[in-house]
Amino acid sequence: MNNFLKRTISAVVFAVIMLAALLTNKFTFGIVMLFALIVMMCEFLRMTCGKSYWFSQILSVLAGATLFTLTYLFKGFDVPGRFVILAFVPVFILMINSLYVKDKSRFDKFSNLYAAILYIAVPWSVLNFAVFNQEGEFSGLLLLSFFAIIWGTDVGAYLFGITLGQKYGKKLFPSISPKKSWIGFWGGLFTSVIVAILLNKVGIFRFDMCHCIVMAILLCVTGVYGDLIESQWKRHYEVKDSGTIIPGHGGLLDRFDSALIAIPIGIIYLVVMNVL
Repeated sequence: MNNFLKRTISAVVFAVIMLAALLTNKFTFGIVMLFALIVMMCEFLRMTCGKSYWFSQILSVLAGATLFTLTYLFKGFDVPGRFVILAFVPVFILMINSLYVKDKSRFDKFSNLYAAILYIAVPWSVLNFAVFNQEGEFSGLLLLSFFAIIWGTDVGAYLFGITLGQKYGKKLFPSISPKKSWIGFWGGLFTSVIVAILLNKVGIFRFDMCHCIVMAILLCVTGVYGDLIESQWKRHYEVKDSGTIIPGHGGLLDRFDSALIAIPIGIIYLVVMNVL
């Protein structure tokens, strides 16, 4: 199977799974997103820790999964919010476990166990605030809009970047991602606004147009930072992709790196503007 066909098939399968998670019901959403969280944390820990501290890696993933699950139950099933604090139990165990680690020669890697929780689990748990209203009713349209804008930004940045950026564009952040250019950035920004306007016109992105445009700009800018942050990790550990779960595309962390930063910022904007 040639690479183009492999990438196309895997992209279609990925899109179908995401649409099912966002447009069917809250149970499908919970299962798919919990699975994605676990995979992303495993990819990150494999990249940064390797085979070191395998038991502590399990505790880190367990802490992240617990945080997402409790937030999901709090928003979608009216479980009292005080139970979310239970997510810190695996974190405390992880801290205590660090005292009993015998091999201290690579102890600097231990901080990545906490970074996985802060970098992946915390923002991923915020997704629950985008799909459940105050009554616990589920709707994935807002989150679908966020993902569409973020991935539309990626497509626009790529198309503008390969056509104009490499020849005329000044590099955006050459020390971390040499291929990214300012022309690609502006192309992604333009595309994100167009996608937001189209989603608003068809009734999916249901806010005043000014809010839609502002959120598109926020998602684009913060999404670029999310992409650069993961690129920084990969460059430091000298890996091309975070994983191989999506044939031809890499890992789930490669697909959601922008969303980990952008979506929480989008939700914060809606909360501050009192329109969520």
